[in-house]
Amino acid sequence: MSTAARMFEYNWNRKLQALGLTHAGVMALDVISREGGLTQAQVAHKVGVQAQTMGKTLTRLEAHGHIARERNAVDRRSYVMVLTDKGRRALAEAAEIEHDLAGTGVLDHEELRQALEQVIRDLSETDTMPLDVVRAEDPGLVSEIAPASSTPRD
Repeated sequence: MSTAARMFEYNWNRKLQALGLTHAGVMALDVISREGGLTQAQVAHKVGVQAQTMGKTLTRLEAHGHIARERNAVDRRSYVMVLTDKGRRALAEAAEIEHDLAGTGVLDHEELRQALEQVIRDLSETDTMPLDVVRAEDPGLVSEIAPASSTPRD
């Protein structure tokens, strides 16, 4: 599975370059799309990386026009990240690329997702890897399996 995951991510990143995206960028766009305007620290927390690391990703996304930084209505000293129309289109195209890469004919996309979700459920019962770690690496994959614990907002 790890070889397939590495090859999948390598090929996905290669195809995402045409959109000005990386896997990390798609994860950030997905979080911003689902959660609405979030601060850099909130996006980093939800993706499971350091705020400084996320800062570089967000700067690239902003440079490509995928996100915009707007003043935080709650705290005017900070900014929130919002998805632009270009970012929404890029996220949709990234999902198509993901679907095309996963559609190998062995399993359709939904069967593959269900099979992987079952593996996650089975392994999370053995405590071999905390579900929070998996959720941080791929929030979309485990969102239907177990609800995320509430996270504080900045």
